Amino acid sequence: MSMVQFTSNVTDHSNERGYQFEFHCDKCNNGYMSGFQASTMGVASGLLGAAGSFFGGIFGRAASATDQVKDTFRGKARDDAFGKAVAEGKTYFKQCSRCGKWVCPEHCWNAEKGLCESCAPNLQEEIAAAQAQIAREQALEKIKASDQLRGRDVTSEQSAAGNCPNCGAVKSGGKFCAECGKPYVTAPTQCPKCSAKVTVGAKFCPECGEKMHA
Repeated sequence: MSMVQFTSNVTDHSNERGYQFEFHCDKCNNGYMSGFQASTMGVASGLLGAAGSFFGGIFGRAASATDQVKDTFRGKARDDAFGKAVAEGKTYFKQCSRCGKWVCPEHCWNAEKGLCESCAPNLQEEIAAAQAQIAREQALEKIKASDQLRGRDVTSEQSAAGNCPNCGAVKSGGKFCAECGKPYVTAPTQCPKCSAKVTVGAKFCPECGEKMHA
């Protein structure tokens, strides 16, 4: 028996009613579905099985016998159907003479070079991809070189928090809150009772517990 080509990337969708195969491009995996080939034995078995369910008796025994015959000839019938599907599918793909892979002509075949794009890449696509990659790398370098924290105090505990210490709004950058207008970092004041330093906005003195007035 001669070798069957074009079989390295195939999905068998056959069932008891017939045979159908899906062939895939070896590069992008796009597929082509072959035409459905009805199985004579499968149809006969189905008809006799239906008759047996209605009438029983001899028809039921005939259906069982047909299943045995179908099992005997299934291998050859499937091989014949597969051979026809291969002949059909090959017309929708190109075989690369360099690597032997079968690829779809729409996306993975370099018609100018007569090879698949894995062996002979499309130069325009390669240039575009290289430009995009280099542009991405340059953008990252420029971002790294620029000051992303300009105008922000990253040394104080309050500035590192995500909310305004006065109103609780989410910080939007800068030194002043966009909601209440008060500065994120404030100088401490004095407790009216013990003269201890108290941060502006605190409700009670941390030393004596005196209530602070707004």
